[in-house]
Amino acid sequence: MVDNKQQWKAWIYLSPAIVLLLIFTVWPIFNTVRMAFLENYSGLQAAGGKTFEFGIQNFVKVVKYRKFVSCLKNTVILCVTTVPISTLLALLIAVALNSIKPLQKILQTIFFLPYVTNSIAIGMVFAAMFNIVGSFYGTENEIVVTAGIVNNVIEFLGGKTINWINYGSTYTANMIVMIVYIVWNALPFKILVLLGGLQSINKQYYDAAKVDSTPRRRVFTHITVPLLSPMLAYVIITGFIGGFKEYTSIVGIFGENMGPADDAGRLNTMVGFIYDALETNSQGRASAAALILFGIILVVTMINTQVSKKRVHY
Repeated sequence: MVDNKQQWKAWIYLSPAIVLLLIFTVWPIFNTVRMAFLENYSGLQAAGGKTFEFGIQNFVKVVKYRKFVSCLKNTVILCVTTVPISTLLALLIAVALNSIKPLQKILQTIFFLPYVTNSIAIGMVFAAMFNIVGSFYGTENEIVVTAGIVNNVIEFLGGKTINWINYGSTYTANMIVMIVYIVWNALPFKILVLLGGLQSINKQYYDAAKVDSTPRRRVFTHITVPLLSPMLAYVIITGFIGGFKEYTSIVGIFGENMGPADDAGRLNTMVGFIYDALETNSQGRASAAALILFGIILVVTMINTQVSKKRVHY
């Protein structure tokens, strides 16, 4: 504990960080709440001297906006589907990596590489993989489609080319592409956390299981998962928080249209909804949408926390 006579030195050392937090974190949060309750707030109009009445009209407009339900539905679908799948896959991969001694460090590095790669760049690669590059006329004037690597694999296995993300593609096909990409992109961080948790488990539990000739499946379900439950709870909670903020992955694959060319905005999310409001200089509506998203994330996090208290073994 710092001596009372020396506390002023500690405050001096901390003052740059505190000032930056106040300017770039505390004030934006306070200002967002303020703008959300100023009806029809616009930054340009406010700079011109216009005053705005206090009320909840911005929230009403957000909820009644025709694309709000679609954005919320897309966000929930992506979050609810990708978090369980990515967590389960990360757990299985982490257990496999933990049991492999040769080349373990190299494999860990390979699995972690996507985490330090730009999301937009990864999205562009996935777009090329699922893309239908174009079409041309063959020798007998038949239309030949040049497909990406995913469709090439499907054709090799005897299937037909699927229009995943191009003009005329279906909502289901678009969602499958997004789920595959988000799951793949979420794996590295979860694998790293779970692998660290596995390596911290006392080996005596596994030694006792070997003495009792316990099957591997029971070792996994009765030793590994319970002892790893704090890490699982952490990656699930952070996964839901990140899932509700999904935006860049869709931009990486579909661009700013947030959907195929014939249905722009089809895959828009809550964060995309907020950015759209900002582009039209409707800061009040954007702030209200941000607070609604914050409320949803808060409720989901509280539910996860309550469930974790009953399921997590420390």
